[in-house]
Order: sequence, then structure tokens, then C-alpha cells
Amino acid sequence: MEREKTIQLRKNVKPYEQSDRRASTMQILNTIPPFFILWGIAYAAYFVSPWLAAGVAVIAAGFLVRMFIIFHDCTHGSFFKKKKANDLLGNITGILTLFPYEKWKREHIIHHATSGNLDKRGTGDIWVMTVEEYNEATPMQRLGYRLYRNPVVMFGFGPLFLMLVSGRINRKDAKPKERWNTWLINAAIVILYSGAILAIGWQPFLVIQGTVLYTAAVLGIWLFYVQHQFEDSYFEEESEWNYVKAAVEGSSYYELPPLLQWLTGNIGYHHVHHLAPRVPNYNLETAHVSVPPLQKATTITLKTSLESLKFKLFDEANKQFVTFREWRESQGAPVRRQLPSAKRNPGFGSHEH
Repeated sequence: MEREKTIQLRKNVKPYEQSDRRASTMQILNTIPPFFILWGIAYAAYFVSPWLAAGVAVIAAGFLVRMFIIFHDCTHGSFFKKKKANDLLGNITGILTLFPYEKWKREHIIHHATSGNLDKRGTGDIWVMTVEEYNEATPMQRLGYRLYRNPVVMFGFGPLFLMLVSGRINRKDAKPKERWNTWLINAAIVILYSGAILAIGWQPFLVIQGTVLYTAAVLGIWLFYVQHQFEDSYFEEESEWNYVKAAVEGSSYYELPPLLQWLTGNIGYHHVHHLAPRVPNYNLETAHVSVPPLQKATTITLKTSLESLKFKLFDEANKQFVTFREWRESQGAPVRRQLPSAKRNPGFGSHEH
């Protein structure tokens, strides 16, 4: 019965996987040119006040996030029908967002194929330890994990690591095509940035572009973090893992105000995206509204999403995240709490709604 529901659910989402060239073109036009216009305004504002320039740059960062969603769709081959078009735009937006196209595409595809699978963590994921793993970890391993999960480290230093380190180097197992793509993206960034610095000076460039990139990276990490790190998120061992359940129960629906939903390219409908990665971002909301089972995904809001910061370890016994304080109090014993504010997901196969 569950298998039939799974097949039917994916079948119901299938019609929304078709990209629309007009919609894609419109999104390019209302994202990339406004970004450069805001960058120009920030440069003009710099001569009035660097702080004013930084303020405009923060707004531009919102458009860079939206540009990253275009890049993200291209890696899934969903923004255009033709692969060459997706690859071309993906590389262009990869240069502008500082992400190597081929490397990020491979890691993100692995993330989709293993999300919520306790036996296949490690590529394209937020580091999650189970209570049992933490109990067995050495003091140094625990310290490393605590530092990683600390908001100051994750959202303060994480963006710098993402932009300056992980995005600039290849993985050891990268194939030649991926390696060359990373090097070419890096070379293009060096040429672009060098030209900009020669044209306007390093100080205004650092203030404006630094603010844009750092703000966008913080927002990007937050979106990726919060949409899988809610209290009753789905995690199972390989033998029990199910792709559809991992998508619908392991990815949240982030209910955002209209402006933020627009700037983030509907990525708040993350459960829809994980179920059907070929659905273009501009079709995600329609799919969510049109397919009732998708509306049973755990819903979080701006307010309730902040609670995800306290969840640190996944308790396999109770299928939920726990805090470090709860871990200390329980000393490994099962912890059961009433879910506070997120709308708990009853499961895509449930009749509860």
C-alpha cells in the first residue's frame, strides 16, 4: 500500500517538472540585472558613506541568493530543457556566486541521494551525530562537533570557509572534468575581481563585494541548515531508508513572507524539491498547493525556525533531535518531549492532515 502511495505521489508531481523558457528568462532578467544595478548604486553610495554602501550591498545579497537558486536549478538540469543551456548559465552564475559548477553539482546530487540516510552521510550535508555516536566519541571528536554546531562558528566562520577554501579546491576523488571546471571557475573569478579592483579600487570593492558575498553565504547556510535540522526530521539506517519519506519527512516547508520567498527562489518548498529535483524553482509552490500529500510536510516559520539552533544530536530511539543539555541530563537514556511549535509531520502516507 505504501509503495503504491509513493508511486502515485511522484506521478502527481511529474507534470511540474517541465521548465518554461519564458519563466526562466524572466527570472534571469529580474535577478541578474537588478543585482548589478544595486552593485552600481552601492558603489555610488560608497562616496557618501561606506556604511550606506554596505547597506545597499545587503539588499544586493538577496539577489545573489536568488541567483544561486538559478545556479542550483541548473545543476539539476531543471532551469532549461537543454543541458548545454543549463551548463552555460550554471557556470556563469557559478562564477558570480563563487561556486564551482561541476563540483557542486556532483556533491549536491549525492546529498539528494543520501539525505536522511544515517549510513551514507558526509557529502553535501550538515554534520549530524547520533546520540550513540556522540557517546562513543573521543573528547577531541566531541569538541570538534560542538565547535562545528556552534552558531558563531557555523554562521560566522562558515561563510568564509565556504567561499575561500571549500569552493576553491577539488576533492581527492574528483574526475578531470570536475577538476578543470573548478580551476577555470577560480581563474575567471581572479580575472573578474582583478579587473573590478583596478577599475574602482580595492577598498570600495572589499566593502561592497565582501558584504554581498558574506551576507549571501550566511543566508545560504541558514537555509540549507534549517530545512533539514528540525526536531522530527527523518533519519534512518540504510535498511530502513526510503527516498520519498526522506524528501517529504526529512525536508521542511519553510513558510516565508512573500518578499523573502521570492528572493530565495521558493526554496522554502524544500520537501517538494527533494522529492522531485527536476521541478524548476518557479513551479515548486504550485506543486505544493496542487498535491495535497505534500502539504503534510513539517511546516516551520521564521520564528519557529530559530529553535533549530538548539538541536544538536539525533536520538535514533525516539526519532528526533535533542539538545546537548538534554543529552547531559539523560546520559544516553531516551528523551521524549512534546514538539513545541513546528507543525509535526504525520507522514506522507497518513490520513491525518
